[in-house]
Amino acid sequence: MAFLNEAFDVNELPQGTGGNFDPLPAGWYTVTITQAELKDTKAGNGQYIKLRCDVTGPTHQGRVVFGNLNIKNPNQKAEEIGRQQLGDIMRAIGLAKVTDTDQLIGNSLSIKLDVKQDAQYGASNEVKGFKSMSGSAAPAAAAVPQGQSNPAPSAGKAAPPWAKK
Repeated sequence: MAFLNEAFDVNELPQGTGGNFDPLPAGWYTVTITQAELKDTKAGNGQYIKLRCDVTGPTHQGRVVFGNLNIKNPNQKAEEIGRQQLGDIMRAIGLAKVTDTDQLIGNSLSIKLDVKQDAQYGASNEVKGFKSMSGSAAPAAAAVPQGQSNPAPSAGKAAPPWAKK
């Protein structure tokens, strides 16, 4: 327990707007990956990357989309799809190799959203595709010659060459 050192009256506090949790319309959106976390599946027999993507345009700026990438799963098809999605993301943001989920954070790309209906949860968004912001698949980053190491990721995350105009 922690004392607040003052009393708060509910009638004197501002009300929130409630937020909009309706699914976004199906289509392509520009997003920035703001969180990427490795999680264990509920069953404990697999792993997935949980992504948070903040929409930056062309509409619905500020909305958030979540997605999961199965990278280890006893269901071979689920793992295959998750790994394909991870590869699509890496190509879209120009990464040749990923060893840490933090390497995904701060990068921008386009995602294709669909609206799926669920009997239990109702309508929600589902990520169906990934591509570079230019609209086509981005070239993979140049491989590091054998015997050399990758430089540490920069904190500033400069824009990839194809994103500069």
